[in-house]
Amino acid sequence: MSKQIVMYSRTMGCPFVSVAKRIFDDYALDYQEIFIDKDMTARERVLQWTGFLSVPTIVIAEAGSYLPFAEVAPLEPGRSPRGIHRGAMITEPSAEQLTDWLAEHGFIVGAAAGEG
Repeated sequence: MSKQIVMYSRTMGCPFVSVAKRIFDDYALDYQEIFIDKDMTARERVLQWTGFLSVPTIVIAEAGSYLPFAEVAPLEPGRSPRGIHRGAMITEPSAEQLTDWLAEHGFIVGAAAGEG
């Protein structure tokens, strides 16, 4: 199965989005960016997945899809999704969390956490 990175984002600046974009650029990773302030379907997805309008919410999807390729671990209602690895999804990760998650999914090979 061919996989792609999909980042649910906003058009307004966000430090977590900036970190994610830097990591993607540092490792020359292609990704699809969907803006939840322009796409109401995407906005509702993020709200259902996280309980908040949390960006970036990053998923690993099958090529051509914008949905996680596998079921994601649920969150307790009201619990912050920040930095929580949920399998095919991670939300508001630090640079180290995102690098580790991307390596686990095979997008970064031979990289140590925090490099880049």
